[in-house]
Parts: sequence; C-alpha cells; structure tokens
Amino acid sequence: MNHRQRLRYLKAGGVIAFVLFVLFLFAPGEHHTPSFKKGGDVATDPTTGTKKCNKSFAANKPIIQYVLMIDAGSTGSRIHVYRFNNCGSTPELEEEIFKQTPKREGGSGLSSYKEDAEGAAKSLDTLMEEAMAHVPDKLKGCTPVAVKATAGLRKLGPELSNAILKAVRHRLETEYPFPVLSEEKGGVEVMDGKYEGVYAWITTNYLLGKIGGPDDSPTAAVFDLGGGSTQIVFQPNFKKPNGGMPEKLAPGDHKYELDFGGRQFDLYQHSYLGYGLMAARENIHTAVVEALYKEKGEDRAWLSEPITNPCIIPGMTREVEVKMPDGHALGSSVKVKMVGPTEGAPVQCQAIAERTLRKDTECKLHPCAFDGVHQPSLEKTFSVEDVYLFSYFYDRVKPLGVPESFTLRELKELAQRVCNGKKSWDVFHSIEGAMDELNGRPETCLDLNFMFALLHLGYEMPIDREVKIAKKIKGNELGWCLGASLPLLEQTSGWHCRITEH
Repeated sequence: MNHRQRLRYLKAGGVIAFVLFVLFLFAPGEHHTPSFKKGGDVATDPTTGTKKCNKSFAANKPIIQYVLMIDAGSTGSRIHVYRFNNCGSTPELEEEIFKQTPKREGGSGLSSYKEDAEGAAKSLDTLMEEAMAHVPDKLKGCTPVAVKATAGLRKLGPELSNAILKAVRHRLETEYPFPVLSEEKGGVEVMDGKYEGVYAWITTNYLLGKIGGPDDSPTAAVFDLGGGSTQIVFQPNFKKPNGGMPEKLAPGDHKYELDFGGRQFDLYQHSYLGYGLMAARENIHTAVVEALYKEKGEDRAWLSEPITNPCIIPGMTREVEVKMPDGHALGSSVKVKMVGPTEGAPVQCQAIAERTLRKDTECKLHPCAFDGVHQPSLEKTFSVEDVYLFSYFYDRVKPLGVPESFTLRELKELAQRVCNGKKSWDVFHSIEGAMDELNGRPETCLDLNFMFALLHLGYEMPIDREVKIAKKIKGNELGWCLGASLPLLEQTSGWHCRITEH
C-alpha cells in the first residue's frame, strides 16, 4: 500500500469514527442524558432549562430554581410550588403550582390535629407529593421548603403548637430531599402577623417590576384590610432639608430592613389588630349601643326595640350581637335589632367611624397616624407613588363598579350615595351584580365609611390622593406567599443544598 492510499483510508476512518461518536452522544439512554450544571452553563435538559434563555444571568445561579412555600392556615394547608428562571438580573416567575389539603371531619388545618403531632405532620404528605412530582430530580436537593402557620396554630398554646412544628420539621427533613429553611430563618413556624404585610409588599412590587432590578425605582405602598386587622407597608422617601442630610426612618418595631435584588429597603410597616373590617363593624355597633345606654340610663326597655343605626342602609335591618367592654353594666354582649334611618345619614355614620379610630390617643413618637401609632407622613414622604388596596378594600368597592384607580374623594362620594339609600342608587342598576351586593349587605354604608375614615383621617391621606385596587397582578394572586418565597432564592437566606442520590 502506497502513501497516498494510506491517507485515503485514514481520512475515511476518521469520518466514520466521527459519525459513530456523534451517534453515541445522541443515542437514547439514561446514561447519555446531559447533566445540568450551575455557573451559567447552557442547560440542554428540558426539565431544568427554559425557553427564555440558555444561560443564567448570574454565574453562581442555575438557570431554573424552585421554591416551596406551605401556607398552614386554620382551615387547611396549601402548598405553592414556584418555578423561577434566572435569565435576567431579577428572577422571573414562570409557573406556580397550587394544591391544598383535602377536607376532613374536624378540620384539615394543622391545629385540628391537636395532640396528634405526627398526624399533623403526615397531613402535609399530599402537598409534598405535588412538589415531588413537579420539581425535577436534579433540582430537588437545591429547592428550599418553608412552612408558615397562622394564628390557628397559636391558639393551641405553646406546648401543642411546638410539638406539631417539631414533628413537621422532622418529617420534612427525613422523608423528603428538599432542604428545610433553618429555625433561625423561620423555616417551620407560626408567622407573626406583621410579616403578612411585608411579604404582600414584596409580592406586589415584584410583580409590578419595581424591585429586584438595578434601577432605583419608586416602590408601591400596600394597604391590606382583613377581618380582624389592617396592615400598612411602604418605603418612605425622605427629602433633603435645605441641601442637608435627609431624614431617616426612626428605629423601632415599625422598621423592617430588607435586602433584595442588590438593593436595601427600609420599610415602614404596622399591623393594627382590632381595626379590620369585621372588627370595625363590632366597634361601630358597640359605639351606637353605648351612646344609647348613656342616654337611657337604667331603663333597659330600648334593648328590645329596633335601634336606629346611621351606618345601616335606610329601610334595611340587621340582627347584631354587640360585644360590650369588660365589666359593662349590660354584660359581655347584647343582642339587638338595628335598623337604618328613615333618611340617609352618611355624615353621622362617618363621625362614628372616625371616633373608633381613637385619633386622640397619646402620640409618644411623632408623627402618629391613629391609636397613638407612629407613622411617617404619607403626604410628605409618599406623596406621588402608587398605593395599592387589597382584600376587603377590593371586595367591597369592586362589585359597585369602582374602577381600578380612584381618589379618596370618589370613595367618600360612593359612601354617601350608598348611605342615602335606594333613591340614590340609579347608577348601580346598570352595573352587573351591584344591586344584589347592596341588597344583600345592609352594612355596606358602614363598610365604605370606615374605609374612607381609615384612609383619610387614620392614615392622613389627602382626599384627592389616587389609590388603586387589585386582586391579581399579571395573572398572579396577591398575597404573602410569593413575597415570602422570593428571598429564599438566595442560599444566604438560611438553607444549603442537600446531596441526593438519583
């Protein structure tokens, strides 16, 4: 064989070898599946990659990350399986899987198990099975899980609740491959109510694209109105006085420091227990009964007669069990029949609502909002930024045709129209469901007046200030779960990857 022939054979052999090598690489088989790597490498595995990009923005992060958040409420537990990509400087939420525990006799919340701590822990198995099914095996060891229980568990007392929390942590750590957030970072805990507002602030501003990026964007304020409490969270913007150093948020329980997306936020937050909408109803009804008691003295005959309440819609009635202050001569509570006035009385209703805010309580750290609670002035430190109203704020005004953005003056006018009764309701006839809403809620007059009083007198927002209502942003539910999950994308938040075998 001459030299020229040997070269031809070698070239042909090289081509054949190359073809065989390529076929070997792409032949089906488990041992040929490309493995996902961190450090910004291209992800070719579809279970751990994304259509949005083929490389992570950050060298120390994978393209895809998951976070598991379990909301252990009093009526049941719910898991949120969040999937994020790291294609940009801010993690992007790609998908949310939601599942809740099935109903059972006696309740399905952790607190319903009482002394059966192990049973409570096992009740979360159905939720964790959802996580096992949706989180890729290669990412399970670096997918943190946290359990946040609410007030239902706290009512059991420290002994029973601590036993349940301990059992839950043990089961998660021994039965599942996911790293559990550390105790110091609140991995399995009864969540303090004030954090619901902070996490809701994070959720809102994240979905609005106001946090997480390099830009120093102005953030939105969050006002949440629940049944028993109401929360306010915002980032005050202190101006520089005459070119000097700007003021800072005074230290105290109201200050919440947050590091997120490379930015530092000093948030003002406060949760007012006893000022939620259902609590407000109780407070206003009590004020009406108390005023009559002072007027009538020892005569109790009025308790068996209809009581006129200016906060009930004219022509409507409401059976109410009114709670009285401790040690009151009328006892702990009285059952009365409240009726609306003959003519609408929105001014009188507003006056009662304003009195329940206890605006005259001593203010030890100025300035204060109401009930003696310190709060930076919204007019001075948050005059133009977005304000979002949630929960009962949304539930009460949206059915009445209120747009997503309106002023407090328009809220006041709506309250007056509702409180003046059916003769003023012509505008509602053209709004689907509005008449059913009004006819089914005699206390709508009360609710709207309290909301206006809370925002205008309580928080001291100017009457022409524009606010927004929302239930979802970009198709995602507003609430605390997403906000509590976002910080967990960083391992510095209290977890470390677990080594798992596949």
